[in-house]
Amino acid sequence: MGERLRPAGVTRIVHSPLARAVETAQIIAGKLTPAPALEVDFDLREAEFSRYLQGVPYWQIPVRRPLWLVHKARRGLLPGDESYEAMGGRVLRMARRLAREHPGETIAMVSHADPLNAAWILLDGRPQNEREMHRKSIDKAGMLQVDLDGETPKAWEYIPPPPVDKPESAAA
Repeated sequence: MGERLRPAGVTRIVHSPLARAVETAQIIAGKLTPAPALEVDFDLREAEFSRYLQGVPYWQIPVRRPLWLVHKARRGLLPGDESYEAMGGRVLRMARRLAREHPGETIAMVSHADPLNAAWILLDGRPQNEREMHRKSIDKAGMLQVDLDGETPKAWEYIPPPPVDKPESAAA
């Protein structure tokens, strides 16, 4: 990802405070010259409901976390759950704030799948439902590139992750 971003001249990487996002931001920054400033922002955190699911294998979620079914049917109904508007809105507000505070700079934001997918749904004006979260979704190491004119999104594009060779041990 860092190599892909090198020609863009990224000056700053703003990332979620969660360890996996911090690590991703550091890996990307390590590939860029000059090294961009790293900044943590809580608004790029994972979806709030993910804390309820944390530590449970995916296949056990319906049994061990029964409120998951309500969450899947309609996000935002349960305490501690966020609607698509709230989740995607905090990512887009962050992009607008960064555009306002750092005009003319190219900035990377490192967040998590659900907030990024919700932001993409809002940008596209697609229905805010679970089907849309997975119909067009951002893969690990994928990018949602958003071009802003001032604080207004003018164009956006999903850039899939680069192909990666599987290690020998995974091929068997």
